[in-house]
Amino acid sequence: MWIPFILLRVISSLCLTTTLVLAITWSKPGCQSICGNITIPYPFGIGSHCSFNSSFEIVCQNSTSIPPRRIPLLSSINMEALNISLWGAITVVNPVATMKCSVAQETQYLVKSLKNSPFTISGRYNSLVVLGCQNSVWLRANATTTVGGCMAMCDANSTESSCNGVNCCQTTIPPRLKELKYTYQGIKRVVTINGSCGYAFPVNKEWFQFEYKRYKGLQNDLLNPYDQDFVSAPLVLEWELDSAQKQHNNFTHCVPMDPIRWSSLLPTIYFGSTVQYCACDVGYEGNPYLPTGCSDIDECSDPTLNRCINQCFNLNGTYECDHSYENESNVTRVRNVALISVGSGLGALILLLGAWKSTTAIKRRIKANRKRKYFKRNGGLLLQQQLSSTDNGLQKTKLFSSKELEKATDHYNENRVLGRGGQGTVYKGMLTDGRIVAVKKSMKVDEADLEVFINEVVILSQINHRNVVKLMGCCLETDVPLLVYEFIPNGTLFQHVHNPNEEFPLSWEMRVRIAREVAGALFYLHSASSAPIYHRDIKSTNILLDDKYRAKVADFGTSRSIGIDQTHLTTRVLGTFGYLDPEYFQSNHFTEKSDVYSFGVVMVELLTGEKAISSIRADVGRSLATHFLYSMEENCLFDILDARVLKEGKREEIAAIAELAKRCLHLNGRRRPTMKEVAVELEGIQMRKEGGSVFQQNQDDNDITESSHDIFSSISTNMHTEYSLTPYSPDYDDRSLLNRP
Repeated sequence: MWIPFILLRVISSLCLTTTLVLAITWSKPGCQSICGNITIPYPFGIGSHCSFNSSFEIVCQNSTSIPPRRIPLLSSINMEALNISLWGAITVVNPVATMKCSVAQETQYLVKSLKNSPFTISGRYNSLVVLGCQNSVWLRANATTTVGGCMAMCDANSTESSCNGVNCCQTTIPPRLKELKYTYQGIKRVVTINGSCGYAFPVNKEWFQFEYKRYKGLQNDLLNPYDQDFVSAPLVLEWELDSAQKQHNNFTHCVPMDPIRWSSLLPTIYFGSTVQYCACDVGYEGNPYLPTGCSDIDECSDPTLNRCINQCFNLNGTYECDHSYENESNVTRVRNVALISVGSGLGALILLLGAWKSTTAIKRRIKANRKRKYFKRNGGLLLQQQLSSTDNGLQKTKLFSSKELEKATDHYNENRVLGRGGQGTVYKGMLTDGRIVAVKKSMKVDEADLEVFINEVVILSQINHRNVVKLMGCCLETDVPLLVYEFIPNGTLFQHVHNPNEEFPLSWEMRVRIAREVAGALFYLHSASSAPIYHRDIKSTNILLDDKYRAKVADFGTSRSIGIDQTHLTTRVLGTFGYLDPEYFQSNHFTEKSDVYSFGVVMVELLTGEKAISSIRADVGRSLATHFLYSMEENCLFDILDARVLKEGKREEIAAIAELAKRCLHLNGRRRPTMKEVAVELEGIQMRKEGGSVFQQNQDDNDITESSHDIFSSISTNMHTEYSLTPYSPDYDDRSLLNRP
């Protein structure tokens, strides 16, 4: 397991030696400068008399490995040093933390406390990595402050070589921390051979990326989450001497580093930091922390360091050129240069004109060929075949050109970005006819999924419901497919619930109406469209509000259509943490009841005004759904409701909607209602409130479709006779899962 560390030492040593023009003494005079393969620069030193103070003292000792080797030990924090940089960084060996397979929360140190030392944990070079998939992990800067966390999905057959959330996840670390803890909790009780469910550890990002790719390529077994031999990993610490120490010790070379001068030589230095590093002045090199550590560079000995034509004279920190030979031939040289320049200019102009014409023609041909290639690769021929059919209802679907959408979005100007998500970036655009649209630049589609992608475009083009964002067309002439939707102006439901507008707050009536509209749209997708569609990512950020604050279900990037005779989809787990159906998370089987669970979380958001995932609830390991179900069980519903809901809603109406949300969040999918039953009950609640009138048909609302009208007419007719919904009563097995995060 020490092979990666040895490789890191060799690379660091090579980098240190190749950046120097001359051999330079880095350590204090009369002191040992190397321990093993590691160079020890001052203010670090081997022994108390060779270091700046006890915090920087290095003990060079023999290892217990076979064969034995000399290792530098930073005695003040008792950690082995792998590399020391004068630019404020030191790489050390840090133990990794083993996670037990337990459903109880556990808290451990990731890095020992660095208080009363000049060292801090680097947030620029390190990240927190979790190997394994059985635990949720929260990163803590101290006993009470949560600063991040992650949870990996389980997939035994995954060959993904990046730590992106499948069997491995990672998160950033805040800068300049003195200590680091983590809390973890198993998502289910499991039994392993050695009692370990993986590791959590802060680590040098570059080292981990290299080793994880080797592990996934089966070139080594170092990062196996169940390997008992994995005990440590390299960690980067940052160090500095404060201003008082620098002045007291007369560090004359400690001046602010010039970003323009040093950025090309040291691109990893973070110049936005308040840390002031020491450096030799221009024209000098060496160790700026030593009194005589900076020595003059002889620019004349290297032609690349001076611009002299004839003789060069080296000076302290600079050089001079001898211009005596140049004055005699200045006139001749100027005349020759002028003649050459005129002749060269005329010849170059002729060549440029010919090259410009040729290049323009070639570019036009390349651009046209590229568009044809993208169009074919993105399934354009298949979509054209679908569009040529006369009975598919796609007459209004349009194939936009790439030029048309570039003009509409001002060449995808960053100022036009409406939002970014896991499926792509959405831009605001204006078509030539004045219509405002939303243009979604999707992630790259694999060729194996092209037929599925085209089928989804065809299906979404046929959706005609006033509470579903309309797909107007697409463009397949670009590297990634572009989808064009109608523009919805009033933002997302998430914004209005969690960042309310004081001038136009979200009233109780509006919340109930939005819930009815979303339920009707999902019922339409599940039951009333030509082919049932599962959305698979229902959440408040995917529910938009139009100019009349009507709900519009959006973002079908992960949705799938199924055959009439199918009951579920078997897929890799996709979705948003906090809205994800626990049954789907465990079985990989997505059913219509999985959308029902996500809709239940949205209903709870409308009732409580709380977010699906919150750092406050993370301390006790609860999502909003678990928190809500626990409050219902304890008869504390009205203690967690939003103040506006309590003020404006009637208790019996609130209780009825809360009971419906509770049934939607049942951990057993078979015991959840269907979206049709949810829509029926929400309309029933509204009917009872209005004294028997299920719908008030708005004569000015011309965009409701006839099919939607027939569907809801059927719902109102059969509302009391066709369905009898049983109140939710969790059994022992379901109750035991309530404390899952």
